[in-house]
Amino acid sequence: MVEITASVVNKLRQQTGAGLMDCKKALVESEGDFEKAIDNLRKKGQKVSALRSDREAKEGVVIAIANDSMDEGVILNLSCETDFVAKNEEFMSFAQRAARLALEKKVSSAEELNNVLYDNSSIGEKITELVGKIGEKIEIRKFERVEGKCVVPYIHSNKRLAVLVAFNQPKTEVLLTTGKDLAMQVAAMNPIALDQSTVPQNIVDRELDIAREKAKADGKPEAMIDKIAAGALQKYFKENTLLSQEFVKDNKKTIADVLKAIDKDLKVIDFKRVSLSS
Repeated sequence: MVEITASVVNKLRQQTGAGLMDCKKALVESEGDFEKAIDNLRKKGQKVSALRSDREAKEGVVIAIANDSMDEGVILNLSCETDFVAKNEEFMSFAQRAARLALEKKVSSAEELNNVLYDNSSIGEKITELVGKIGEKIEIRKFERVEGKCVVPYIHSNKRLAVLVAFNQPKTEVLLTTGKDLAMQVAAMNPIALDQSTVPQNIVDRELDIAREKAKADGKPEAMIDKIAAGALQKYFKENTLLSQEFVKDNKKTIADVLKAIDKDLKVIDFKRVSLSS
């Protein structure tokens, strides 16, 4: 029988993050073969993951970061089942590093991120190891990437919601401040699009249908229904598109007014908002 030394067990623990007893058992089962022991631990994680595939991962963290030049940013939602795990230092540290790797490797999707190299394995394999170690369903639930001349990230204090705002002009102190204000606006008001031209057609059709049906229910004349619906749609655009919304810090201004006051050519070219519930 192959002797399993404490140093080898500790090495396996450090490399995989699994518990001491799990590492020792994996080494015994693999007759001391280190790589097979790692595979055994991963297989355990895969089994746990499969057993928990029908569980809902409603907790977790949402991370938003930008690169050093602040012309690219990503949002990563790493989900788990309980708030206890979401606050675990190892879980949070992994989410932060995964987001940083996504930024460095210019990843554009969650699927692509799962294949990015993380130490001696992939991020997807590392998640499987965490599942085996922690015993909860863990997954990359949402991933977003934004590019611009200046991209400002914002994370709500409890890491349950994050926003990216991208401008068409390079980073300045004014843009960083404005970007944070606008990111907080997006976090609070949850606009569905930048302006009315970027609202998806299915939403436009839905809102018009709702407005028409309401007008009919209110007994409005048939000849007026389309006009009433068009008016209701404009009100919807004003309340639900970022540039038309009232600025939360000064409701006498719209977001478009705020941008114009800084520079008539300043534009928000994109934004993303991700929450644990989105």
